[in-house]
Amino acid sequence: MPRMVITHDVVEIERWLKGKDERAAALGAVGSDVTDFVAADGSSRIAVSATIHDRAALQALIDAPPPEVLAQMESHGVVPPLTVYVEQ
Repeated sequence: MPRMVITHDVVEIERWLKGKDERAAALGAVGSDVTDFVAADGSSRIAVSATIHDRAALQALIDAPPPEVLAQMESHGVVPPLTVYVEQ
C-alpha cells in the first residue's frame, strides 16, 4: 500500500505533539500506521506519514476537509499551507 507524507509548520511543537491520538483517529478513515516527525533543526516544521488504504477518501479529505478536521487543525496549531506527497 502506498504511503503519504504531509508537511507543514505549526505554531508550537509541544501543542502539536499533544494531538497525536486525534490525528491518528482523523486519518483512520483513509489510512493507518500514522507516524509523526519533528524537524531536527529547531524549526516549527513537522511531517505526518501514514499508509493509505483509501486514496479516494484521502483526496476528498484534502479537497474539502470537514469542519471537525479544520477545527482540529486549528486547535493543534497547524499553519497552512500543507504539502501532501502520496507514493504512486
